[in-house]
Amino acid sequence: MSSPAPGDAPFSRPLIARGSVDYWRVSAALFLVGFATFSLLYCVQPLLPEFTAEFGVSPAQSALALSLTTASLAVSIVVAGALSEGLGRRWLMCVSLALACLCNLAVSALPHWHGVLAARLVEGILLGGVPAVVMAYLFEEIDPKGLGFAMGLYVGGTAFGGMAGRIGTSVMTDFWGWRHALMALSLVDLLAVVAFFRLLPPSRHFVRKTGLGAAYHLRAWRAHLRHPGLLALCVISFGLMGVFVSIYNYAGFLLSDAPFGLSQVQISYFFYAYLFGIFASPLAGAFADRMGKGMGLIVGVCIMMSGVGFTLLGHGMASLWPIVCGVMLLTAGFFIAHSIASGWVGGMAAENKGHASSLYLWSYYMGSSILGAGAGCFLRNHGWTGVALLALAVLSLVLFFAWRVQRLSRSHTLATDMS
Repeated sequence: MSSPAPGDAPFSRPLIARGSVDYWRVSAALFLVGFATFSLLYCVQPLLPEFTAEFGVSPAQSALALSLTTASLAVSIVVAGALSEGLGRRWLMCVSLALACLCNLAVSALPHWHGVLAARLVEGILLGGVPAVVMAYLFEEIDPKGLGFAMGLYVGGTAFGGMAGRIGTSVMTDFWGWRHALMALSLVDLLAVVAFFRLLPPSRHFVRKTGLGAAYHLRAWRAHLRHPGLLALCVISFGLMGVFVSIYNYAGFLLSDAPFGLSQVQISYFFYAYLFGIFASPLAGAFADRMGKGMGLIVGVCIMMSGVGFTLLGHGMASLWPIVCGVMLLTAGFFIAHSIASGWVGGMAAENKGHASSLYLWSYYMGSSILGAGAGCFLRNHGWTGVALLALAVLSLVLFFAWRVQRLSRSHTLATDMS
């Protein structure tokens, strides 16, 4: 059973057009929510040595502060996408993110390691209420002609948040210690949540669905997985994020070993490559709005492949600059491809868009977990050459599915025009 959400007037007003005041309010709000989500998620990555020293845990145990959060996030995304069909989009995003900020604030004060892990686990569950719901909100409220640019700004916000969470926390830790660094970041993100809530217009086209049981959600997910285009986008999501995380995870080993011998501080400068993602994402969205999503997706994947190739060249030549260029290209290509692929999901899902978004993002984070860890075996057995060749093989598969999605989209458009 479906009924309009209180305060909303579904379909009584047109979709938000690009260039309007509401369009820029939505874009700014979702840039802020992307920033807050990913700065909270990745702020502990540079603090793992601090955790090892303070709590007396091993490096592998310290990594649980991040891996538990991403694992719980992957699971909760699926649930949050389903819940948003009945609870609404705007409030769910706001409450989830505000509570996640408070969990991160608690981490800065907790005296025991297991308490830190518990807070980070809950934080991941809460953050799952944001990414899938953001995508569903955009699909419902933004005119398709401006969707790509708006999605690109959101993805750009995630890039900026990922960079700020890593670099900002690291710098503040040097001055004030890790606890004050986490406290400061949590308060900044709480301010971002307040600004997000004030900027984001209430839903105009959301229709709340009540009385939804487990059977309904299972049918919705099964229907999406039977859609060849949506299934292909999930495979693309898995491969894109898996390769991206693999390169960033193990580039530090390449750069710290001979002949480069870079320090951890010098290696952290590579996170500034996220700046290319911040600018590439909205530009890619605008390009996709004009020239087509399929071509933009293929271009993004090809840029990623060239970036991996440059790192392989730098490794073979024992030269740092090709590796630097390769990481920049990989980062730009990833955010181009991801912003386009994520923005395509809603167009393919005729209904239950929250369910479709959650499947895409579940694949995204599973790619991070599985390929991000599995590439370590290739590093151990074959060095950087093994990691790079694995990445190129996965991206070749992603390129095939990108071509397939483009073909499916063209066939659907042709059929619509003929009818």
